Amino acid sequence: MQRLNNKTCVVTGAARGIGRAIAARFHDEGAMVIVTDIDEAKGAETAAEIGCRFEPLDVREESDWRRLAGVIPVADVMVNNAGVTGFEAGMAPHDPEHASLADWREVHRVNLDGTFLGCRYAIGAMKTAGAGSIINISSRSGLVGIPGAAAYASSKAAIRNHSKTVALYCAQQGWKIRCNSVHPAAILTSIWEPMLGNRPDRDAKMRAFVADTPLKRFGMPDEVAAIAVMLASDEATYVTGTEVSIDGGLLAGSAASPG
Repeated sequence: MQRLNNKTCVVTGAARGIGRAIAARFHDEGAMVIVTDIDEAKGAETAAEIGCRFEPLDVREESDWRRLAGVIPVADVMVNNAGVTGFEAGMAPHDPEHASLADWREVHRVNLDGTFLGCRYAIGAMKTAGAGSIINISSRSGLVGIPGAAAYASSKAAIRNHSKTVALYCAQQGWKIRCNSVHPAAILTSIWEPMLGNRPDRDAKMRAFVADTPLKRFGMPDEVAAIAVMLASDEATYVTGTEVSIDGGLLAGSAASPG
């Protein structure tokens, strides 16, 4: 049996990367998927390839969420995946000393404000039925400090906390609306391209980024999508207010043997 049969699922930032993988896996599991993205051309292309519906959405804009609520008033699953690192336009200072206030605010506007608005939309789209699953894509960076990406780490940490707040609020209302956060570490998507580049040292950079990961490799988008399916399904009806790390063992501790 398909695990998401007849569930209406909205996925933000689904034109590529983790969002696309989640949308595709949800579709394979029988869901009616709505792909949303700020990139209308790529979003529509992705939706057509998967075989689902596309709706344009800038997660930063409250008016866009109001429009989405008008065309998709009821949903069973909401995946708040859209996010930025701050490095999309190239490398720039994002440490606590040199990051600009404008850059700090823009990362939070997409990652945190977008998730807040997505959770608010989801509650409205789920409360009539009194059940649903909200999945917020945070990051391993939301669990530890990242000196070179202060705004990104801060925004992802806030997503983790807000997920718990949403979970408790929904439970207080007597709704079976669950909310959880997912914390991927190094997942090989286009978001890494500004840091990896396409020079001859690309492979060396890739190895360096995962040198501290016990499994010694990048994760893949489908591995995140598998967790999202579980959280979206009726198999996880007792799972709320928690976080799931997908990090190749990175946060487990040291893999080094005693000398």
